[in-house]
Amino acid sequence: QVQLVESGGGLVQAGGSLRLSCEASGSAFSIADMSWYRQAPGKKRELVAVISSDSSTNYADSVKGRSTISRDNAKNTVYLQMNSLKPEDTAIYYCNARYYKRSYPGALFASWGQGTQVTVSS
Repeated sequence: QVQLVESGGGLVQAGGSLRLSCEASGSAFSIADMSWYRQAPGKKRELVAVISSDSSTNYADSVKGRSTISRDNAKNTVYLQMNSLKPEDTAIYYCNARYYKRSYPGALFASWGQGTQVTVSS
């Protein structure tokens, strides 16, 4: 099992910026892709951004142009830089990783982080 630990959430004023980090740890695995999701109170969890093993990226329309997802493969870490934050960005942000395990060739596994709170005040 791959463990994911997020950090970087907090309270910020509208228009501000935050950088979220998510580090994957474990043994004998290789990351396929890593994503950030968010879940606001009373709403479903939604995809924010995803970065594949070839560093191709996709973003939700709601954050496109304001957020950048990147990854450091050597550190098994993914980042989400969020700029021009809005109150509607307030949510718990979750990291997700899909990965392969050496002991199960071809099988794709997934792990979730515990979440980090982002609160944007108006």
